[in-house]
Amino acid sequence: MGYTRRLRKGRTLSFRGGSVSVRFEYFQREMFCMGRGCRGIGFGIFVVFVFLMASAIASGAAEVRVKMSFTGPADAKNNALYYFVERFTKYAEEGTQGRVTFELYPDSQLGSEQERMELLMKSGLNQPVADMASFAGLAPVVPELYASSVPFMFNSYEAAHLFFDEGEYWKKLAALFEERAGGVLLDAVEEGGFLAFTNSKRELKSPADFSGLKFRGMDEGQLAIFQSFGASGTPIPWGELYLALRSGVVEGQMNPAMYIIIGSLYEVQKYMTLANIQYSDQFLVFNGDLFKSFSPGDQKAVRDAARKANNETRAWIEVEDLNQIEFLKEKGMQVYAPTVDEMNQFRTLGQPGYIEWLKSRVPQNWIDLALKEAEEANAKTAGK
Repeated sequence: MGYTRRLRKGRTLSFRGGSVSVRFEYFQREMFCMGRGCRGIGFGIFVVFVFLMASAIASGAAEVRVKMSFTGPADAKNNALYYFVERFTKYAEEGTQGRVTFELYPDSQLGSEQERMELLMKSGLNQPVADMASFAGLAPVVPELYASSVPFMFNSYEAAHLFFDEGEYWKKLAALFEERAGGVLLDAVEEGGFLAFTNSKRELKSPADFSGLKFRGMDEGQLAIFQSFGASGTPIPWGELYLALRSGVVEGQMNPAMYIIIGSLYEVQKYMTLANIQYSDQFLVFNGDLFKSFSPGDQKAVRDAARKANNETRAWIEVEDLNQIEFLKEKGMQVYAPTVDEMNQFRTLGQPGYIEWLKSRVPQNWIDLALKEAEEANAKTAGK
């Protein structure tokens, strides 16, 4: 014998897993049953639905749209940050199979460095933000970052790469940023080669040649470097630097070759000294709640994308830096590379003044760790 069972209309089932949330509404179906065998169309659809939803939840299939902010134009030739961002977002989208996608905000469209960092530090997924932060954005949260910019601490690009890729200092800094800001610090992204000295008065072969010159500095740390060489320094915004150099308000500055070209500073500067002053980098950071909402597999894909894009950016920048220096020579700048003895003079006189300034902002153990690991990185990469 058989019997018919009717189900009520309008029953609602809800499933939630990870970032997937689905509501399923089904209606009355007649189910004809004989003994324990039951053939119900509605029940069959329901079973298939549950299976598909379980698969979707397990794979974390919901798409997340990330707002990616950075400084400068969306121009890979003239902005190394965009060169990196363009590749990173492409590889991250491919690695997550489209579950994580990006919307780019160049030219600081989401606000100043400080405003973007405040946005990124907010809790909750209503701010799906990632950012390329410079020292101006990151150091107010973790001033320990300044220990990585002690002047003349790296002898080569390879040493700087080893320091940031494998060092304990960098791992501790990432953990400290998460503790204080709730954010995730993914990578130190090379943005334009080592900083070089330029000036309009004379060739700078050693610290003694700086005496009496006036330099532009970005912060008190840079001013401390100039003062240790017998020069003076004053903070001047980037947008005012060209005019300040042309009018003689200051006679020199320090920047990578890329920025000397971008700012046309070669028109008002005659001499350039390749002293490997400071490694030029910015930092890829994510809102913590956003990053933690990704599945473990997608987190790894995003980290792998950052490393791959950074390696490609490094290789491109280091070739471009050489080309840009040749360009500056063609524009009439006299370029000088100090000898080993002269570099030791720069290091011996320049580091103590900067470190003394640093001690008022950073615990001594952070300074010691950074200097120790930089020295080890220099030794491991010597001759490469």
